[in-house]
Amino acid sequence: MRIDLNADLGEGFGVWRLGDDDALLEVVSSANVACGFHAGDPRTMRRVCAGAAAHGVAVGAQVSYRDLAGFGRRRIVIDPDDLAADVLYQIGALDACARGAGTRVRYVKPHGALYNTAADDEQQAAAVVAGIAAFDAALPLLALPDSAMAAAAGNAGVPFVAEAFADRGYLPTGRLVPRGTDGAVLDGAEEIAQRVVRMVRDHRVPTTEGADREIDAASVCVHGDTPGAVEIARQVRQALLGAGVSVEPFVD
Repeated sequence: MRIDLNADLGEGFGVWRLGDDDALLEVVSSANVACGFHAGDPRTMRRVCAGAAAHGVAVGAQVSYRDLAGFGRRRIVIDPDDLAADVLYQIGALDACARGAGTRVRYVKPHGALYNTAADDEQQAAAVVAGIAAFDAALPLLALPDSAMAAAAGNAGVPFVAEAFADRGYLPTGRLVPRGTDGAVLDGAEEIAQRVVRMVRDHRVPTTEGADREIDAASVCVHGDTPGAVEIARQVRQALLGAGVSVEPFVD
């Protein structure tokens, strides 16, 4: 049994840093690297890609709305062609940084409001997939299962990889509890670690209504910007290894 652990990295900007990228690169197997639209800048992108290459961590492009001020967490109404071009631009920028570090972009994951919007908005989902396909139709899209993005990827022949979230609450629908709502972000490293083991081993996750929901994912996200993120990630990895689950990138 194997699982990928991914985290959002490179989310600083200029002299400002968010999270401990170096520590998380020692724990995760995939890094969702900010591409400059919600966070990140060229130097940060190069630094994180170099760190990922040194640790054997897969680099993913974390594409977003063009929203530095809102950290990409504000839903934006955007023309689908513009969104597809923005996605293509971000992948290309990060891939240049990755190749300069001796690696490459190996998957794409939308960030924040784009992730949540494109989970249900068919136009935005199709635009995200179109941007990926314009760069490389063999590049996997990492996102929520049973989503508009999963359907759009299937229609376009783009590989789709389902993910789960270690530290986010789930609604009975399988969507995430919106940020700013009670139960949206979980804390308690040990509890989160055991929750992830159950998600991976038993394919079950508790929801806000108390009942479990079936979940089947190839990657689990541990957020890098939550309090105690590094300790949470470490305990999740240790718990998985202790349960006989290997932690490896979902891409070869």
